[in-house]
Amino acid sequence: MTDSATKARNLMRAHDWASLATNMTGDNHPYASLVLVAADYDASPILLISGLAEHARNIAADDRISLLFDGTRGLPSALTGARVSVQGRAQRSDAAHIRLRFLARHEDAAEYADFGDFNFYRIAVERGHLVAGFGQIAWIGRDELLHPAAKPDAMSAWEADAVKHMNEDHCDAIQRYALYLSGAEGDGWVMTGCDPEGCDLRQAGEVLRLDFAEAANDPDSLRRQFVALARSAEAKTI
Repeated sequence: MTDSATKARNLMRAHDWASLATNMTGDNHPYASLVLVAADYDASPILLISGLAEHARNIAADDRISLLFDGTRGLPSALTGARVSVQGRAQRSDAAHIRLRFLARHEDAAEYADFGDFNFYRIAVERGHLVAGFGQIAWIGRDELLHPAAKPDAMSAWEADAVKHMNEDHCDAIQRYALYLSGAEGDGWVMTGCDPEGCDLRQAGEVLRLDFAEAANDPDSLRRQFVALARSAEAKTI
């Protein structure tokens, strides 16, 4: 697994929105729009789209899409920052964990997720194009871009319980994660999900990504990584 693949995957996991490009029906002209996004355990993007949206009609006719994840926020020169374009095909998904991971990250979407015209999509990634700054450019194939150790059936069996446990019994640790490991301000941070490479936090409209030092592929290894994060946060207070 290359550094470029890891950087690209981190960008994909760290953002809760992206620019979606589809092909217009009829004239096949490129069409760009803004969408909310979550990530599957292997980093495959997850979308919730209304069938009334222009991009939904485009996908119905041609499922090829591209998503731009923009990591340049706050930089004085945007072109010096990192961004990744992910190419793939938008495929509808009724998998329970797809729904849960998206709604955990976007709670407000629960108000309309069950409307008849809305559907969840999991992007079948084909490749990505990372630009991590001037001269740091790489095409990344699917097998490198997606995390190979992520097993949806296995992780979905225990992720929700792990996240609930952290939010209910270790909410103070989550606040320290946000404050001391990411420099985030305010309290009220909650954990919205975890995967083999890290965990996601949210406070109102802000999201944070925390990376694990080692892969967490089962409850025991996940617990070790939460403890490691807690120790790292504690060390920052000294």
